[in-house]
Amino acid sequence: MEQSKPLILVGGGGHCKSVIEVAESAGYDLLGILDVAEEVGKQVLDYKVIGTDDDIPRYVDKAEFVITVGFIKNPATRVKLYNRIKEAGGKLATIVASTAHVSKYATLGEGTVVMHQAFVNAGAKIGANCIINTFCDIEHDAHVGDQSHISTGTMVNGDCKIGARVFVGSQSVLANGVSVGDDIIVGAASFVRKSISEKGIYSGNPAILKIKSK
Repeated sequence: MEQSKPLILVGGGGHCKSVIEVAESAGYDLLGILDVAEEVGKQVLDYKVIGTDDDIPRYVDKAEFVITVGFIKNPATRVKLYNRIKEAGGKLATIVASTAHVSKYATLGEGTVVMHQAFVNAGAKIGANCIINTFCDIEHDAHVGDQSHISTGTMVNGDCKIGARVFVGSQSVLANGVSVGDDIIVGAASFVRKSISEKGIYSGNPAILKIKSK
């Protein structure tokens, strides 16, 4: 089996710490972290901040990248960094924690991280640059679009379709077969019983539109 290149982590906040643990569990070597200029030289856990986003082109031939900026309210920073890496000719690593299970019949897009104790079942399709967080369950034939974040303990039931740039809060449940449109936020502990398509913030049981996007 071909040895993977070491990783460059892009973003040094709290989500970076979680991804470090996942990457170590999956056997990756970490070359360092890129963050804002004032963080250069500092440590995140055992790893040094070795540069800023402007240094991405320097590492294209030396490492693979993973975006370790989180996404709660807005995916714009993750999308911007993904585009910068691609434009520089970089490759994004797809990482699965040692305690996660991804079916051999599921597919994961580049740059996606599947975190500890998550489960991705047969026929599921996860897009690029997604976060499948701790204890998520992505059931059979569910689709998750690019740049989305499925938070801790969330249940995405079979045949669900989740669009791009979607955030689903912790311990939410999506009923079997529902669709969630692009650019939607689902608040924590919500129950999406019916398909939702209008952009905005939804929450509750059943999840209803609380704030429309402008």
